[in-house]
Amino acid sequence: MRAAVLVPAAGLGLRLGGGLPKALRELGEVPMLVHALRAVLAAPSVGAAVVAAPPDGVADVRALLARELGADAPVTVVAGGATRQESVSRALDGLAAVDADCPVVLVHDAARPFVPVEVVEAVVAAVEAGAGAVVPALPVVDTVKEVAADGGAELVVRTVDRAALRAVQTPQGFRRAVLAAAHAAAAPGGDTTDDAGMVERMGEPVTVVPGSEEAFKVTRPFDLLLAEALLNRRRALSSGSPGADLV
Repeated sequence: MRAAVLVPAAGLGLRLGGGLPKALRELGEVPMLVHALRAVLAAPSVGAAVVAAPPDGVADVRALLARELGADAPVTVVAGGATRQESVSRALDGLAAVDADCPVVLVHDAARPFVPVEVVEAVVAAVEAGAGAVVPALPVVDTVKEVAADGGAELVVRTVDRAALRAVQTPQGFRRAVLAAAHAAAAPGGDTTDDAGMVERMGEPVTVVPGSEEAFKVTRPFDLLLAEALLNRRRALSSGSPGADLV
């Protein structure tokens, strides 16, 4: 197996509103987690996935994925933790039972349901070419300003040069030993939300490859509307519906 993917899916996603954990929120009547797994497992280089599910919902998530992906899908479900960092660590431990020697490990957000195969393959290829850590990213298109509180107001401190800025996406890719070392070096109980950032703090370089606008993260209700629109467009195109290119 060239690569495996870890998917932390235990978070509540409070910014998206109450109810189910974010990864299990439905998008076109299918949980986002299922969309995300289908997307990354469609990449030829990815041979297995380990999902870190809510600790009290492991059996339910296993049943869901067996139903949606098939009982023979190469997906293992483990109990996640209280933070994303802990969930990734537990998924990494779970990978040992699947393949102790898999050289490339990806970490992918369950809330990025539409990452294109070419992005996944670019990340894996960069790791296989020698990079210890790789992130897909897009140039920042908005003007970015640094602000500071001044009483009850915020004032602009400076305008940041966006030419050197990138908006990072997932899957992030790592040589397995590098990711394991980063998690071993991290403060226990920490809540680091970016695995590549953990690698940076060890002094290791992180390589950037082009990301995709379709790999956006569903974080707020408006993102869910965008995801529904993209899903509808994809379904229309796959069915050959007239006017699908206008959706």
